[in-house]
Amino acid sequence: MSANDPVPTELQRIYQQRFDSQVAYRNAVWQVLTAAFFQRWVPADGAVLDLGCGYGEFINNIRAGRKFGMDLNPTAPRHLAEGIQFFEQDCSKSWPLAENSLDVVFTSNFFEHLPDKATLARTLREARRCLKPGGVLIALGPNIRLVPGKYWDFWDHYLCLTELSLGEGMQTVGFDVPTRIAAFLPYTMSGKLRYPLWMLKLYLALPLLWPVFGHQFLVVGRKPAA
Repeated sequence: MSANDPVPTELQRIYQQRFDSQVAYRNAVWQVLTAAFFQRWVPADGAVLDLGCGYGEFINNIRAGRKFGMDLNPTAPRHLAEGIQFFEQDCSKSWPLAENSLDVVFTSNFFEHLPDKATLARTLREARRCLKPGGVLIALGPNIRLVPGKYWDFWDHYLCLTELSLGEGMQTVGFDVPTRIAAFLPYTMSGKLRYPLWMLKLYLALPLLWPVFGHQFLVVGRKPAA
C-alpha cells in the first residue's frame, strides 16, 4: 500500500474485523486456487512476490524456490510460513529487490486500496523492473463495471478498475498483456457464506460459469523477453 492509505494500526484493525474469523476457510480456498489454477504461472524453483500479501493465503500455498511478501500491515509476518521474506513498506517506493530477479509478482484484491493511478503506475513500474524478462504480473481485483455499488461497502476501497483499464495501465509501463478476463472469481470471500471446496474446484474447471458468477477480473501482464 502507499503512504496515503490507512496507517498500519488501522490496517491491523480492518484486517482483524474482516478476516480473523475466516482464516482457516480462506486458507483452504487458496490451497485449491493455487494448486488448481495459479501454479501454472509459477515455476516450482522460481522467485515470487505476493504484493499486498495480507494473511499469506497465496504465498504460503504456492510452490516456489524463493518467496517474498509485501504489506503495510505490521502483523502480516505472523501469518507467513517459515522462509518467506517479508517487506513492510509502501509498494510505490523502490522495492528492496534486484532488477530482473523475480519470475512472478502476484496480487489479489490489493490495487483497489491504492489512493490513485499515479501510485498504481509507480507500483507497476517497480514490478516490471524486478521481473525477469518473460516474467509475469498476475492481478485479481473487483471489476467496477460488475460491482458498481457493492464496491463501496468496504472502508478501504479507493481506486476503481476494470480488466481493460488495468490492462491499459500495464501496457503503458511496458508490459504485454496476454490475459484480460473481466469476470473470474466471485466478488468476495469475506461474507458469511462458505461454499464447499469441491464447488470451487468444479467452478475453476468450467470457465462457462465465470461470466455468471464472477465479479473479479484476472489480468496477466508479461515483461517482454527482449
